[in-house]
Amino acid sequence: MNDNVQEKPLVIIGGGGHASVIVDILKKQKREIIAIISPDDITQRKIYSGIDVYSNDNEISRFQPKDIRIINGIGALPGSEIRYKVNLRFEKMGYSFETIIADNAYVSPFAFLGEGVQIFPGAIIQPGSHIGAHTVINTRAVIEHDVSLGTYNVISPGAIICGQCKTEEHVFIGAGATVIQNIEIGSRATIMANALVAKNIRSQQKVYAPHATVR
Repeated sequence: MNDNVQEKPLVIIGGGGHASVIVDILKKQKREIIAIISPDDITQRKIYSGIDVYSNDNEISRFQPKDIRIINGIGALPGSEIRYKVNLRFEKMGYSFETIIADNAYVSPFAFLGEGVQIFPGAIIQPGSHIGAHTVINTRAVIEHDVSLGTYNVISPGAIICGQCKTEEHVFIGAGATVIQNIEIGSRATIMANALVAKNIRSQQKVYAPHATVR
């Protein structure tokens, strides 16, 4: 569980599947979730029962930045910058983002996690790793020793990033993909599901299974 000196109440932005996993993690940790902000009808998701729901982002003004922390519960697809734009909006309003770690994830005490990082169940973060702000490490993903991930990365379920790899910002790694050791991946690159990345990847490049191309 995330070890804060003072755990503040939480507001979740978004009410889809990604947010439901986050709420599940937080409920198990007995965290206080005081609101979900989502324009969609989320009444069919029982996981949200008992939490106040607001449909407009402007409703965040009900809560002072010093009193709460925000969690971005919007899922990410390759090339999408919705999460990024939402974060910028709330940051400009003075809000800070919570870093969350599922109880059954393993995070080495010798790893660094930036603000707003989300680590889902079964994930492994090994020593020496640096996880940039607002990066999502999805279910059962593995980040091996001395990996450096940039800000706003998305590491999809079951992906494996081997030792001493480095990514820049806004990189998307698809489900089940494997990046072998010492690989560098440029900003806004997309590694699709089940790809095997054995060579460096340039910025904005897309890599499909099973091969990677040379930078």
